[in-house]
Amino acid sequence: MQNQDRNIKAVVRKVMLKEANDDETDLSYWLTKSVQERAAAVTFLISQSLKSDEQLDKSVVNKVSTLI
Repeated sequence: MQNQDRNIKAVVRKVMLKEANDDETDLSYWLTKSVQERAAAVTFLISQSLKSDEQLDKSVVNKVSTLI
């Protein structure tokens, strides 16, 4: 793997809470992602909430990936 210099920059968006419109912004963002990327994100989020001795039932995820 190549060593690449990466700079992380803080991004700040200050808006009034009632004007944030995050639902539409979030939807627009996720609609730009492929079905596979969205499924991977959901799988990751669910796996973060599982206890250490639990496993994610991937049978549904596998069915989705075979339909694509």
